Amino acid sequence: MQGNLERVLFDEPAINRRLDELAGQISNDYRHRELTVIAVLNGSLIFMAELLRRIQLPLKLDCLSVVSYDGKAQTSGEVIFKQVTLPDVVDRHALILDDILDSGRTLAAIREKLETAKPRSIRVCVLLSKKKQRARDVVADYVGFEIEDEFVVGYGLDFMERYRNLPYIGVLRKELIVQPG
Repeated sequence: MQGNLERVLFDEPAINRRLDELAGQISNDYRHRELTVIAVLNGSLIFMAELLRRIQLPLKLDCLSVVSYDGKAQTSGEVIFKQVTLPDVVDRHALILDDILDSGRTLAAIREKLETAKPRSIRVCVLLSKKKQRARDVVADYVGFEIEDEFVVGYGLDFMERYRNLPYIGVLRKELIVQPG
């Protein structure tokens, strides 16, 4: 599968070092408080599992399933929530975990929905943040790595549900991203 990549951006040891740093920062920021973590499915699953094992806090975990790419290389612009009910964040400290901050649409929509439940606080943690102008004004409180505006896969990130299981993050070759007419 590595032959389908232009290059590897972050290998497994680099990701593990950064996860240790993020977990330490989150544990310190929420010291003496319980945290509710909301993982955005499916892309954040590997990131969530590896990060949460490192966080030394009492926490609750919930997941949200949303669609904005729907098998394409670019977001459709529409965020569809697949659940009827939202995670319970009433009067709680909530941390949204997502794989990548790209257009900002998904994280903005999730944050807006969760704010209606009146949490004590909401913060956002992403594995990757693209250096680009966003369609929605979203800033992540915790960022694993900043990357250029390239199509990346691995460590939970996919293209057409493939490559999620790679233990590293790489740039997918452009000729593989071409969408049929």
